[in-house]
Amino acid sequence: MTPRTSAAGSSGSATPPPAQPAKVRKMLPRHLVFMSLGSAIGTGLFVGSGAGIQAAGPAVLLSFLIAGTMVVLVMRMMGEMAAADPSSGAFSVYAEKALGRPAGTTVGWLWWLQLVIVIAAEATAAAAIVASMWPGSQQWVLALVFISLFTAINLGGAANLGEFEYWFALLKVLAIVAFLAIGVAFIAGWLPNVPAPGMSNLTGNGGFMPHGWSGVGAGLLLVVFAFGGTEIVAVAAADTENPETSIAKAISSVVWRILVFFIGSVLVIVTILPWDSEALSTGPFVAALAAARVPGADVVMAVVIVVALLSALNANLYGASRMVFSLAERGRMPKPLARRSANGVPRAAVAASVTFGFLAVVLNYLYPETVLMILLNLVGSTCLVVWGVSIVSQIILRRRAEAAGTVLTFKMWAFPWLSYFALALLAGIVVLGFLDPAVRIQLVATMALTCLLGTAAWLLDRRTQRQGQPHQLTD
Repeated sequence: MTPRTSAAGSSGSATPPPAQPAKVRKMLPRHLVFMSLGSAIGTGLFVGSGAGIQAAGPAVLLSFLIAGTMVVLVMRMMGEMAAADPSSGAFSVYAEKALGRPAGTTVGWLWWLQLVIVIAAEATAAAAIVASMWPGSQQWVLALVFISLFTAINLGGAANLGEFEYWFALLKVLAIVAFLAIGVAFIAGWLPNVPAPGMSNLTGNGGFMPHGWSGVGAGLLLVVFAFGGTEIVAVAAADTENPETSIAKAISSVVWRILVFFIGSVLVIVTILPWDSEALSTGPFVAALAAARVPGADVVMAVVIVVALLSALNANLYGASRMVFSLAERGRMPKPLARRSANGVPRAAVAASVTFGFLAVVLNYLYPETVLMILLNLVGSTCLVVWGVSIVSQIILRRRAEAAGTVLTFKMWAFPWLSYFALALLAGIVVLGFLDPAVRIQLVATMALTCLLGTAAWLLDRRTQRQGQPHQLTD
């Protein structure tokens, strides 16, 4: 797990990558933290948590705790690898070093395709919400404005993008903090003229676990995807000042904030509202604030959700562009995508990553009522593949580092036991998913796509071997 010593070695090609600018402004550690928060905190929390509550009841807290535990362990493992070898390709590079070129290429392509679709879905969802609040506006026009705006922001350089994302993500973080404060005040009976709900909703209507452990499992399948996007912290580490130390601080900070925001928010919701409340299907945060008699709760949360979507769009466009840049740098995508501008931005990579977003604008014009659902179904369960490959890569690279006597500045806890525990936990979630018909379809689709990309990556690797290029990255 030692850092690569040359650009040529990292690219796996005899041709060195394009020369990099002599001085490029880097992200600050706080940018790294909020980039990860910006990507992770989105509709999965603000909207999707309602479906999890209805599936598991108050025991959805266990579902979030299990999923959160796995994400904490995966982030710690990614942090170990990123601190030892900061790279824009992150887990794609680590998979290549641990498992070979086809594995690294496959996971890089898969993650990039996922983000490309998510970017379009986020722009579409934000445009749909704004259009519903703004009479006379056109959904496709709003989607075009959002895509164009964040393309321009991403072309402005990592430091400027990081600063923008910091303030943008901070808005939704503050909104969650405000929600938690209002919720606690409501539960404690501190709000004037509003009767406190007490704790009865946690044990009433069938008890804390109304559907038993099967409900917890169903809730787990719904909430695990809400944590998708946290892995972007490993990608952004390469654009951060002093990544070896910044990544450790960022991982520690992101972990506890995500757990507090996700689990804290859901605890407030299931305490305020009965788990079988029909209001949860329209938006759990709006329903909770309405129960607390907060005026204009629907409008406030609609604005917060739009901000959350656009913040995630911004972070995901950054992550997608850096991944495809790394793939091109290593010869897995067209070489022009590996070029940087004077401010260090891979402009061609940004353009490639946002192209589908502009196509989605056309789809918004043609099919405004159905395009969002189609895009969301395409995303599937690719995060499980990325997490699984990252766990295996960390186990292999950590053993190599120990055998070589390499000193690691940031380590996974209780290695190898917690690494194997995370792998077993992930495997259990996948098995559980195959027992659910709706999730099974997504898992099968993701497996088929992964196999297709893996075959293409293997064929590409065979061709490069015939051309005399090295098989994989050097350690």
